[in-house]
Amino acid sequence: MLEIVVILLISFILSLIFGRYLYKITNFKKTIFDFIFNPIDDLIYKICTVDRKNMTWKQYSLHLCIFNFLAAIFSFVIFLLQDRIFLNPNSIKSMPLDLSLNTAISFITNTNLQHYSGENALSLFSQSTGILLTMFVSGVSGCCACMAFCRAFCGMQMGNYYEDFTRIMTRLVLPLSFIISLIFISQGVVQNYDSNFHLITLENKIQAVATGPVAAIESIKHLGTNGGGFFGANSSMPFENPNALTNLIQILSMMLIPSSCVVAFGLMIHHRKENQGFVLMGKQGGVIFGAMSLIFLISLIIIYHAETMPNPNLSSLDLNQTSGNLEGKELRFGTNLSSLFSAVTTAFTTGSVNNMHDSLNPLSIGATMLNMMLNVAFGGDGVGLMNMMIYVILCVFICALMIGRTPEFLGKKIESKQMKLIALAILIHPLLILVLSALGVIFAKDSISNPSFHGLAQILYEFTSATANNGSGLEGLKDNNLFWNLSTAFAMFCGRYLILIIQLAIAGSFLSQKTQENNTNTLKTDTLTFMFVLICIVYIFAALTFFPVLTLSSVAEYLSLWH
Repeated sequence: MLEIVVILLISFILSLIFGRYLYKITNFKKTIFDFIFNPIDDLIYKICTVDRKNMTWKQYSLHLCIFNFLAAIFSFVIFLLQDRIFLNPNSIKSMPLDLSLNTAISFITNTNLQHYSGENALSLFSQSTGILLTMFVSGVSGCCACMAFCRAFCGMQMGNYYEDFTRIMTRLVLPLSFIISLIFISQGVVQNYDSNFHLITLENKIQAVATGPVAAIESIKHLGTNGGGFFGANSSMPFENPNALTNLIQILSMMLIPSSCVVAFGLMIHHRKENQGFVLMGKQGGVIFGAMSLIFLISLIIIYHAETMPNPNLSSLDLNQTSGNLEGKELRFGTNLSSLFSAVTTAFTTGSVNNMHDSLNPLSIGATMLNMMLNVAFGGDGVGLMNMMIYVILCVFICALMIGRTPEFLGKKIESKQMKLIALAILIHPLLILVLSALGVIFAKDSISNPSFHGLAQILYEFTSATANNGSGLEGLKDNNLFWNLSTAFAMFCGRYLILIIQLAIAGSFLSQKTQENNTNTLKTDTLTFMFVLICIVYIFAALTFFPVLTLSSVAEYLSLWH
């Protein structure tokens, strides 16, 4: 328990530090590193002939989507032609068309759902270009969209996508990725471009062991909340995550940028007026940060408690089960750090795993799915805050009408056109998960490896992970076929870009309104009362949409095992 508390405390401190830094670089405030990065950025603008004019929400969305689309096409072509391209010492064949499409969409949408085993399906060139490029582009693009979204709510111009992308990439993501990669290499994470080497096992058999640019991928994999690993075993593989220090850094990396975005937004709100003085994140930022934190802590407590319970099917055996559920876990991490990793990777929608989620106890699986279904407990880089802001506006609208107050947020009236967009943004997420899961039960039930409740959980988890752009999975599911590759590609694409465009449209709509001063009829949104009401609204909507299917899967499995 103490190590978990310490890790969470370190994460909070880092979010305050990097949140302030993110606020400065995205609002063009002076930093101590400007003398290094200003010439670099200016050179990039000159070479790429970047027009740094402010964009409308339509222009911002369009340029973001086009830029992402071009990166996805580049990766897609590489996956299709990798057997004809150099840096393929293990002679790996090209990916099939449907798997190439799924993989390209998966990585550009920040999902990194892998229907393949990385070391066996991708060449070193594909890993170093197609995979690494989309990891950087998707993570930074989400952060750019979030900062434009936040600026619009604070009454500022949305900014320029290419300028935001350049500044966040050069001043935050690239330097941190480089530093983290060096730390990983020092701890034994593999970084080379060698072919597979062979060794003789204790069973006197020859085994091929893959290596490659693992450390470089591991850093952006977690910092960009991507999640896709070089190896099929992901962060449970010692070459990716050899010890407790690398495990700690991976957890902190996943939490860093999403939590920093909330702090940066809080500072934007606080500094809308001049001479506001020094604050950590402001009252409004603290309310949103607190709501996200409590939702995350609830899931962590459920997962931690569930994993301390041994499987009742083993109770008749003479086994020492004091360590809880160790099936599918690395002993170097145990149940404690495995539980924390599972909670973080699904709440922050990263998708990397240091244990096999298919081996989690049923309540843990339910809690990890709920994290992705809510997708507001910090979420991925930038998008988690945008998702929570949708619920904030909804909460303001409902509460204001109930008590006869004016539905306003940050001096902007909430009108019918915004509520229509908000309703659409909220409905797309459960619609994709539930409809596609129903289709999966009808057309792909032969893909599940477990009958009954757990089999339904495998299908539900796959589409929840894809729609929430998480990428983790219950790996008993046989998902590398035409149905799963195309259906999850559709879920990932719509779950990323449809919702993101609607959210930017909402921000643009609020930006077009005049800011009004708060009065006695304005509902206060920077109080503890509002924070708890916000949490209740989030869980009420989750119960109305997802509770029945969770009951039929994870809850029913838990009851069948323990009662």
